[in-house]
Amino acid sequence: MSEKILTETNGAVTTIVINRPAVRNALDREATVALGAALRAFEADDTAKVAVLCGAGGAFCAGADLKELAGGAQYNAWAGADGPLSRPASKPVIAAVAGHACAGGLGLALWCDIRIAEESAAFAVLSRRWGVPMSDGTTVRLPRLIGTSLALDMLLTARMVSAQEALQMGLATRVVPDGTARAAAETLAATIAAFPQIAMNSDRASVYRQEGETMPDALALEAELAERAKHVEAQAGASRFAAGLGRHGALA
Repeated sequence: MSEKILTETNGAVTTIVINRPAVRNALDREATVALGAALRAFEADDTAKVAVLCGAGGAFCAGADLKELAGGAQYNAWAGADGPLSRPASKPVIAAVAGHACAGGLGLALWCDIRIAEESAAFAVLSRRWGVPMSDGTTVRLPRLIGTSLALDMLLTARMVSAQEALQMGLATRVVPDGTARAAAETLAATIAAFPQIAMNSDRASVYRQEGETMPDALALEAELAERAKHVEAQAGASRFAAGLGRHGALA
């Protein structure tokens, strides 16, 4: 397995693995390009409903490869222009965080919809120690997710945030035992993939697109996005409910 980015599929779930464990899955330019290509391939595949993003060897991602940067390599902003993190994916993505999610790795985790962290996982902006700025959306997504005060505390101090603290502040969504984040993320991804997709994705789109809108405009957008699901999925779903199906956690 020499590829820096691996893609595995299991039904409607696509798992994308950053495969540079010797450097805690730091992303050099080649890996960054390959990761972007894997994400675009996931979005273009109509049979793929949910993606899981994880790292090999017990680490999530240590961010940019600083050794390559020290050699004079130039990095384009991952979140700028048409970079891989410039917008939310068109379908749900779950981060399975083991070990460290640092600097650009933190930005990658923030880009995902859900972050499942192992008990020993940690989040930090360690690039602060070496004068490397964030260019992956972290300074935008982090305060929107956990608030300005907590975001500045992480951004200015480079301190390590444990999985439990991340859960308390809303940075992590769930905490699971060590060694189980990928399996937990893939199980959750399969559950999400089994739901009626139109309504779920229209609700997801509304959450992302309401940011910065006035309340009336956001509510109007929600109603607009819900129209297709109302016509295609909702009546059939209501009929299943009326027939006694899909209750008590069942999907059918």
